[in-house]
Amino acid sequence: MIKSNQTLFSQFLLLGLPIPVEQQQLFFALFLAMYLTTVLGNLIIIILIHLDSHLHTPMYLFLSNLSFSDLCFSSVTMPKMLQNMQSQDTSITYAGCLAQMYFFDLFGGLEIFLLVVMAYDRYVAICLPLHYTSIMSLKLCVCAVLISWVFNMLYSMLHTLLLSRLSFCEDNMIRHFFCDMSALLKLACSDIYINELMIYILGGPLMVIPFLLIVVSYVQIIFSILKASSTRAIYKVFSTCGSHLTVVSLFYGTIIGLYLCPSDNNFTAKEASIAMMYTVVTPMLNPFIYSLRNRDIKEALINVLIKKIPL
Repeated sequence: MIKSNQTLFSQFLLLGLPIPVEQQQLFFALFLAMYLTTVLGNLIIIILIHLDSHLHTPMYLFLSNLSFSDLCFSSVTMPKMLQNMQSQDTSITYAGCLAQMYFFDLFGGLEIFLLVVMAYDRYVAICLPLHYTSIMSLKLCVCAVLISWVFNMLYSMLHTLLLSRLSFCEDNMIRHFFCDMSALLKLACSDIYINELMIYILGGPLMVIPFLLIVVSYVQIIFSILKASSTRAIYKVFSTCGSHLTVVSLFYGTIIGLYLCPSDNNFTAKEASIAMMYTVVTPMLNPFIYSLRNRDIKEALINVLIKKIPL
């Protein structure tokens, strides 16, 4: 019977957000505006870094990749969610669901890796300024970005392949607004022991180790700040690291709040709000955080607007 169900199984139904029917249009307009802001803001960051030669540095190489990751991370879930809010058909094909889960894990993991690399870049710039050029060479930066991409592609593919071997019961309602791995595992009829084991063995360290590396980097930076006698130097350090710390706090804060808080099988408003924070709000805010607190980005934008940069 399980085999038969798996053979006939061709699609899932997405429960969506717990929004009253009379408020659907209001929230649709809000989420559409947020998504368009995310796309526009991150595209502007990428284009500015590409056009302005002064931004061709390790920090902005990582920032451009982070902006691309944010853009894609939000695009994995938002268009389908917006479509479902305007349609009575909330179905998603089996292959489409696996693809959405794959890219969600890919760009989510990529963001974590990039935040770690950016923290290391700030550590070297502040604690080892005389060796910054030799340490943060172009070769090292490109290798760091490539390793981040390759590792997360393999990691996401592993979980996708493990999920594809499962059979699912008659209940094909995913209690989420996208194909979340944990929500899919709750629908499985077959043994999910290997899937859960890989989540604990790989997923746990993927979250914890990068976070610890970021903490260690900033502990070293704080010690370096305490040794500085100049108030101006301390202010410069905080202005340099403030944007990155804000993004790390937003990203990790929402994920910790979602996965460390126990929940039942129902998709609550609290879970929906937290999921929206790290899939929509954080990618939307990142360009503003980096541009408002970053003089180089502001100057590059002004130069583009007044057409001082040769094309």
